[in-house]
Amino acid sequence: MTHHLPSQVPPGALSARRFRAVRTVLALVLREVATSFGQSPGGYLWAVIKPVAVITVLTLVFAKAFRAPALGTNFPLFYASGFLPFSLYGDMGNKISKALVFSRQLLFYPGVRYIDAILARFLLTLLTQLAIFLLGMGLIHLFYRLNPILDVPAIALSLAMAAALGLGIGTLNCYLKSAFPIWEHFFAILTAPLFILSTIIFTFESVPRDWRGVLWYNPLVHVVGMMRRGFYPSYDAPYVSPLYVFGVALVTLALGLVLLQRFHRDILNM
Repeated sequence: MTHHLPSQVPPGALSARRFRAVRTVLALVLREVATSFGQSPGGYLWAVIKPVAVITVLTLVFAKAFRAPALGTNFPLFYASGFLPFSLYGDMGNKISKALVFSRQLLFYPGVRYIDAILARFLLTLLTQLAIFLLGMGLIHLFYRLNPILDVPAIALSLAMAAALGLGIGTLNCYLKSAFPIWEHFFAILTAPLFILSTIIFTFESVPRDWRGVLWYNPLVHVVGMMRRGFYPSYDAPYVSPLYVFGVALVTLALGLVLLQRFHRDILNM
């Protein structure tokens, strides 16, 4: 009787495969940089101007209506602590949802996988948004001479929650928007109120008690609450549940990857 041993991949071949995957992702990142920022005047500067403009407008509008923000005394810091993690999620989800469309031609090559396109967009968006976050918060603290007591782990956790949520929602939308183009319009309508419903311009506690139970299911409320816990020592934000946010991110990511694994070739040939 002949016994067939299970086939195993030699360690050298496995290392070479991993190296090729890393090299492919880095090449896609460089292509993303050249395409997204290298062909427009100002490049990265425009990515910074947008959040600064939003925070400035919020400050000018609400500083006229209120004597002080809902937390602390500095309006730009309050709105930046809400908008910047929200922006990370939004930009991440939007960029990843278009990964297949953006890299369609390259995905026909045997060495380039759909997961490589997603990873490249994830890495570039994450690095860009982290740079914007550090620059924005740094300028606010420098200009207003703030000297806060920061909870760095809470800030880092908020950014991780926003990035994970953007990755999950973006991956699922990468399939849905590619397979059903009309979904992009429906999703835009469904998520239009998120800017208001994510506690960027107010706190969770200021919402009437009857509505808090509904608002709690918006994962971005937890992202913003965790970020404000990091900048305001007196703000405990007991309603925040990182487990819930990472759970939503994991479920949407897993579902998106399963659908892309099954249908990405059909989508590319559409």
